[in-house]
Amino acid sequence: MPNASDMQGMLRQNLIDAGCGTDAVQTCMALAQEKKTAELMRVLSRHRRTLLDTLHQSEKRIDCLDYLVYTLEKQNKSK
Repeated sequence: MPNASDMQGMLRQNLIDAGCGTDAVQTCMALAQEKKTAELMRVLSRHRRTLLDTLHQSEKRIDCLDYLVYTLEKQNKSK
């Protein structure tokens, strides 16, 4: 774990923890180094949207499974 005074190390670790790939980490690190905050925020926002899309897809799949389980349990009770 990076030292609290190691801002670049903390940024890198946070990006990795957030699921950013190697290319995204390198891009973000370069943008931070160059102090291109607006562009860095766009990259982070895009990654966040991707994570949310993945979450929503998983929620839909869980809903489908829940409905299937509900339907099967209902059929078993009626027998």
